[in-house]
Amino acid sequence: MGLKHRRGYGLNNDSEEIERFLEEFAEPSQEQVPDGHVCVPAQARSRIHRYLDGLLWAATFGVMAVMVLRMTPNGLDGKRYIPLIVAFVPWMAVLSAAILLISLISRRRVLAVISVLCLVIQLVWHAGFLYPRVSLSSAARTAVTAATTSVDDRYARLMTLNTRNGQADAAQIVQTVREQHVEVLALQELNSSMISRLNEAGIRELLPYSVVANTSSSDNGGVNGLWSAAPMSERTGDLIPIEASSIPAASIDFDGTVIRFGSVHPFSPRPSNQGLWDRGLGSISQLREDDHTFVLMGDFNATWDHASFRYLLGGRFVDAGENAGEWFHMTYPSNKKLFGVIPIPAAVEIDHIVHDRGVVVGDLDAVTVSGSDHKALLGTLEVR
Repeated sequence: MGLKHRRGYGLNNDSEEIERFLEEFAEPSQEQVPDGHVCVPAQARSRIHRYLDGLLWAATFGVMAVMVLRMTPNGLDGKRYIPLIVAFVPWMAVLSAAILLISLISRRRVLAVISVLCLVIQLVWHAGFLYPRVSLSSAARTAVTAATTSVDDRYARLMTLNTRNGQADAAQIVQTVREQHVEVLALQELNSSMISRLNEAGIRELLPYSVVANTSSSDNGGVNGLWSAAPMSERTGDLIPIEASSIPAASIDFDGTVIRFGSVHPFSPRPSNQGLWDRGLGSISQLREDDHTFVLMGDFNATWDHASFRYLLGGRFVDAGENAGEWFHMTYPSNKKLFGVIPIPAAVEIDHIVHDRGVVVGDLDAVTVSGSDHKALLGTLEVR
């Protein structure tokens, strides 16, 4: 009888232990800390750690992939979606910095080292946006802000804008020209209606000299135009043969030094424009062999990170944005909203002022103009 009792007692203990084990297996134990709060279960912490690890490595590999595409040579960088991806290279530094911060906090040493290397490479690529190679003189800054604009000095305020098929607000363009003391204006994607509205808004009173490109079957959203406060010479509506909107050009005298201006707009690098984009940039690069001193303004549909754009510059031309050390001036998109509600900030710098090394362009600014999907890019020119 005593033996049966002891066996029954043992079975009850076994069943209770099994129940406790199952409960613990189903609900992982929670550690208690002295203040009475419950810690995150060990298994949950491990799961979160793995998820974060995977996310950080995926982001790091994404950054590295974009950086590899950035190194695609001229002639190959226009394939499929490469130019669209490369346009966002500057933002990879932000992502690398975020990964580095999280890696340091969570003591992920390998990820931290890789992020530092990525950041260093990106900073080297964009050093010109951070540190000025050449700066404007105080005389140039004073001259372009004077109450009355002089066309007899060696300074001028410049402006370029893609008018989005002639839909930009003409009155606001003229107002910006007046307020910013602009002496040379380059516009792209013009049509006859846009030009008429500019005239009605008073553009001729401020910039009486102009040249508009010849229309062609390759026009990219419209024609390009140039306006100036000073007299123009050597005017042409078709500077070079190009598979894009023709480039209007004119020469302007700056106290004895003649500068040749052009308004440019090659095709965008959409997959449907395969070949047109890099061929257009390649055509503009022919001007490196010209004897004039150039300032080319417009929507280049390319960023500093595109090999085709850097090839266009060669050893002769410089991009004002990359040379002035004034940070980035993102110009596209503008006046866009996600779902028609959330404003989309400008994320890429595809509008440029490209110039010879004999001149300096600085004090850059990107200004929103109603009706356009680009921001206007302004800069101060100093002829030395």
